[in-house]
Amino acid sequence: MKGRMNPFTRRLLFLLFFVSGFCSLVYQVVWTRMAFASFGIITPVLSVVLSVFMLGLSVGAWAGGRVIGPWTRRTGWSAAFFYGGAELMIGLGGAIAVPQFFKLGEHFLLSAGQTNSFHYLFLSALVLALAIFPWCVFMGATFPLMMAYVRESEGHNQDSFSYLYLANVLGAMSGVLWTAVVSVEILGFRMTLWDAAACNFTIALISGLLGRSQRAAAATPKPETAGLAASPMVLPFQGAGRRLIQWLLFTTGFCAMAMEVVWSRAFTPVLQTQVYSFAAIVWAYLGATCLGSLWYRHDLRKRQVRSLAVLISLLAPAAFLPALINDARLMQPSWAGQISLTSSALLLASICPFCAVLGYLTPGLIDGYAAGHPAEAGKAYAINVIGCILGPLFASYVLLPRISERGALVFLGLPFLGYYLYLCRILPPKRRWAWALITAAAAVWAWFVSEDFEHLLVKARPDTQIRRDYAASTVSFGTGRTKALLVNGVGMTALAPTPKFMAHLPLIFHAGRPQSALIICFGMGTTYRSALSWDLSTTTVELVPGVAKAFPFYHADAQRCLENPKGRIMVDDGRRYLKRTAEKYDVIVIDPPPPPEAAGSSLLYSREFYELAKQHLQPQGILQTWVPGGSDMNVAIGQAAARSISESFPYTRAFGPVEGSGIHLLGSMEPIESLTVEQLAARLPERARQDLLEWSDTPDVTAYLGRVIAREVDLARFLNRDPEIQITDDRPYNEYFLLRQLNLY
Repeated sequence: MKGRMNPFTRRLLFLLFFVSGFCSLVYQVVWTRMAFASFGIITPVLSVVLSVFMLGLSVGAWAGGRVIGPWTRRTGWSAAFFYGGAELMIGLGGAIAVPQFFKLGEHFLLSAGQTNSFHYLFLSALVLALAIFPWCVFMGATFPLMMAYVRESEGHNQDSFSYLYLANVLGAMSGVLWTAVVSVEILGFRMTLWDAAACNFTIALISGLLGRSQRAAAATPKPETAGLAASPMVLPFQGAGRRLIQWLLFTTGFCAMAMEVVWSRAFTPVLQTQVYSFAAIVWAYLGATCLGSLWYRHDLRKRQVRSLAVLISLLAPAAFLPALINDARLMQPSWAGQISLTSSALLLASICPFCAVLGYLTPGLIDGYAAGHPAEAGKAYAINVIGCILGPLFASYVLLPRISERGALVFLGLPFLGYYLYLCRILPPKRRWAWALITAAAAVWAWFVSEDFEHLLVKARPDTQIRRDYAASTVSFGTGRTKALLVNGVGMTALAPTPKFMAHLPLIFHAGRPQSALIICFGMGTTYRSALSWDLSTTTVELVPGVAKAFPFYHADAQRCLENPKGRIMVDDGRRYLKRTAEKYDVIVIDPPPPPEAAGSSLLYSREFYELAKQHLQPQGILQTWVPGGSDMNVAIGQAAARSISESFPYTRAFGPVEGSGIHLLGSMEPIESLTVEQLAARLPERARQDLLEWSDTPDVTAYLGRVIAREVDLARFLNRDPEIQITDDRPYNEYFLLRQLNLY
């Protein structure tokens, strides 16, 4: 009979699994961002990364539990050696193989069509799966492999899974925080991956040393069945207990991960689209899960584990809480000003009760199912993770394109209401009816009383139009020049003169008569209309199908523009379109989506993007990009973008807008002419002149144009003195900024 492992070794195993979980989430965060750069910033990319990540964990957990017993018996090696080998492969794959596979996959998909085509979505999912799946398998295998080592050292230990689960979740929570707040801002993506790999290699080395000091069991008995009877989570009704545990593990994984995708869209009006917003959701999710696991471990030590019925009675109303709290009458949306810390804190807190109960329930179910057997633990964990695989896909491809985020959250909460109704019969009558009333009230309030921002807009403005698709929810509302466009609750643009100048400014500076233009980011279609007024062959690229479909809402002549044989609207990622097309243009206009701190902007402000764009300029061609102003942060981003464009193009000029704040940046491979305002105005065709003056307060086009030309910016003085202040794919200065903002870096 083996004795208890010495305290030092037990703490060391906790530390190893903490670091392993830390590295796993570092990889997931960085891989997701790299996938956005390679395959487009669309919800399916996020869902596929999450699902494939979970699929690998599931297969690894199942396979690791199945093979570790035969392997140790056949080789005579300790399970610690195999655990170390898994960590070694994770480091090699996570830091070296995945980035290379993404590059190869991106090149392979250039001929796969637009991003809204089934062909592209299917192939991109396949490429993502092939790139990250093998390494996620090794991540999933770490649980049963380490459990086998614990069993070698201690013999039968029923709570080994929950002990390792707690360490892993703590590490994952720390990994999200470290990556989003510290590592990428200081080191960039590439070095962040290498740091994580170094941690995996260190774990592998320590595991090898542990394996040398621990002889493998001569014969690890193969479990026939898992011992439910020894578990504190035993169900009072035998027979259905084992099957019910499997269904609970699947359902909790499915609904929790689907909810995470929905939360990321539902909370956007308040949290915005900054990288810190999604990181905050994941951190709150993992933090609450960790607290729940601590709660479970505390009860386990005291032999006072809550019954399954009690836990489900807590989980059911908690599932509806985010939909209930995310009420537009309580929350302050980001378009009303800066991000409200109070509203953000309330939203993040609303997911914590649900996640905390899951943190208690999941390890308890697996402990009860496996009773310390690595193979059974791997099987149970795999069932949970299969739900985690399907949940994000279901949310992205089925729920969100069809119903509102609030409706999706209520729908995903219903299975827990069903479980409660099934299990509540073993509760005392008073408690049974009390929790039934609380859960029903939460569901009814979330569906019938709570109002999301879209519903509130529809009530206030009956002319509001809502479009849903796989990429985003698009809302159009307002009248006249006050019309607004929201994408996932974030204000995109306005019917203003500045988008007109984005097209007219580079076109009037173009030497000779321009023949073609490319516009990246459609918005309300104002820039597209302006380019067509020059009678050009005009292509515009827009990532969100609903944005392009909203064009007629904003412009009375939209149908005429859509029927113009020289115009073409492509649904695609702007960077990806440039990589897959051979066309060259006289003018390329870029209007990155707000806010400028978002990933969608940094990928269109980076030096690598400008290097790509200039390959698609005709001789004398001009690129124009817009950086909004209005804050010190935006000025810093403007300086960084200006540095990137200045180092990509030998000739650059910059101008302030006709109204408001911001900067038009122009870049060309040839000198940009210095002409008088009169000479520039004379280059405007009559239709273009009418378009430029459409919202002007003066009929004098020369005077109107002169307002912008007079605001030319001396780029040499505008640039930051630090040459490192620029935006690159590896170090997106605009996207990761918190340490600088707090004066900590």
